Amino acid sequence: MCGIVGYLGKRNAYPVLIKGLKRLEYRGYDSAGVALLTDEHKLNVYKAKGKVADLEAYASDKDISGTVGIAHTRWATHGEPNTANAHPHMSSSGSLAMIHNGIIENYSVLKKQLIEKGVEFKSSTDTEVLIQLIDYIKTTSKVDLLTAVRSALRSVIGAYAIAILDKDNPDEIIAARKSSPLVVGIGEEEFFIGSDASPIIEYTNKVVYLDDEDIVVLNRNKEPQYVDFDNTKVDHDVTEVDLNLAQIEKGGYPHFMLKEIYEQPDCLKDCMRGRINVEANNVTLSAIIDNRKHLINPRRIIIVACGTSWHAGLIGKQLIEDFCQIPVEVEYASEFRYSNPVINNQDVVIAISQSGETADTLAAIELAKSKGAFIYGICNAIGSSIARATHTGSYIHVGPEIGVASTKAFTGQVTVLTMLALALGKERGTVDQQRYTTVISALENIPSLMLQLLEQGDMIRDISRVFTYAHNFLYLGRGYNYPVALEGALKLKEISYIHAEGYPAAEMKHGPIALIDEEMPVVVIATQNELHDKVLSNIQEIKARHARVIAIISKGDETVKKLADATIELPETEKCLEPLLASIPLQMLAYYVAIAKGKDVDQPRNLAKSVTVE
Repeated sequence: MCGIVGYLGKRNAYPVLIKGLKRLEYRGYDSAGVALLTDEHKLNVYKAKGKVADLEAYASDKDISGTVGIAHTRWATHGEPNTANAHPHMSSSGSLAMIHNGIIENYSVLKKQLIEKGVEFKSSTDTEVLIQLIDYIKTTSKVDLLTAVRSALRSVIGAYAIAILDKDNPDEIIAARKSSPLVVGIGEEEFFIGSDASPIIEYTNKVVYLDDEDIVVLNRNKEPQYVDFDNTKVDHDVTEVDLNLAQIEKGGYPHFMLKEIYEQPDCLKDCMRGRINVEANNVTLSAIIDNRKHLINPRRIIIVACGTSWHAGLIGKQLIEDFCQIPVEVEYASEFRYSNPVINNQDVVIAISQSGETADTLAAIELAKSKGAFIYGICNAIGSSIARATHTGSYIHVGPEIGVASTKAFTGQVTVLTMLALALGKERGTVDQQRYTTVISALENIPSLMLQLLEQGDMIRDISRVFTYAHNFLYLGRGYNYPVALEGALKLKEISYIHAEGYPAAEMKHGPIALIDEEMPVVVIATQNELHDKVLSNIQEIKARHARVIAIISKGDETVKKLADATIELPETEKCLEPLLASIPLQMLAYYVAIAKGKDVDQPRNLAKSVTVE
């Protein structure tokens, strides 16, 4: 959830750290801070409530010298967002400073023990407990910092990625991780650390992804030293990251979210590149080829995910059951991990996560693996924890997604699930050849149809302005478009703070219709398919109660157009692919409503991009 960045080398550290924090601000923006070690062994710590810009303003007249430093942008877990609780946290001796992403679950027990030993605390965070514990061990046991860190981490229950500075050793940073991502950048006579590669890529594309219970010692005069809690050497390969600066900058758009909405046609081309061959009427996924015996005939498939990824999973369920004739269940990862699920080695679990670091999804993977299930991962971030924890899987290849509200990751996930269903159905012989080739051709054409939809941006913006008065929205869809209704409602909630609910349209009469009046706009996905007449009846019921209807319709549908207050037309495609198109106007609707209300769409309140804690 929080963003971590560190630097050790020849440059002035402060500009590197601030730029890195800005690129990580999507991970948390309640407060920010920086710790710098000067050449005179002075440890300067500057913190501010709010965003990175507030930290910059506070530090503008301060001593920001030094070639080693760590910095942090916070999403609050323990302790309210304020300056005292902002990171970095210092030890009572004033010699150590630490930043932390994660949660120390047994912090209260450790804190009580330290208070009994005379340690004083200045914040209400779990993070300060850990740095005080490390300092206490280092001081009382008279050991070096690495030994103290190893000893303290053995006492800790929870998740963490940490980085520590020692005032008495300005040539070194010590970092460690467990269940929270941390990457080390290897430059020319300089080192970087980050929660992901985005703050590093400007300086080097050579990185090392730390594994759970890894500790790294970075010293400006030595090669990186990787050890575990027992001080046993750990070997790591250096990986080259395929990422460029243009992907993590706005590129002329006012917000990352809008940029990422408009990137979707090109992103889906990248997602399908090398996997779809229209001329040969074929979908090829290496994961299926390499793991055919595990995937071809499972007892069932269980999809685990959270948030937007869960909505993609609901579409994936329909795709897989339709094309592959395999029973599919979709579970919230947070519930699955605590539900004592009945699962065995005949099951396949598909784990979906944009970041590849979602804590609940990672825990669900480990639970399923312990019961013998075969795990297939679908994620965006190359080298992420989920990519390494699963048996096989597919990247969605849509590039970095910086906006907190997911857009291109959702359509990328649905695209991969579509290709998976097609490829697996072909291997099982459960999909008709003509339908197989028809859907392949239609899928390849989706990016060009998305471009047509994006041309309606100005019209959707104008529609959105009309509905900023609303305090509640209802979203309705059926079949493949029911999960799209859920996703559309989530987007509106996330960035405009308007309460919105998604429902299957047929369920409207089982409760939600009681809420409908002239003050509640209703978004209805009413495309031309076998359920069109039933959805049309729902629209008539809504209009009878004087609500305003925004309808997503198939091009040329004059019947719904006459009933609805506003309509957005979708180009014609296969019904199983409609979610890829219908999601676009709903993303834009949410974006423009939020903009009209003056909201920060890239960094909505209380949300962070990567949920790496429970």
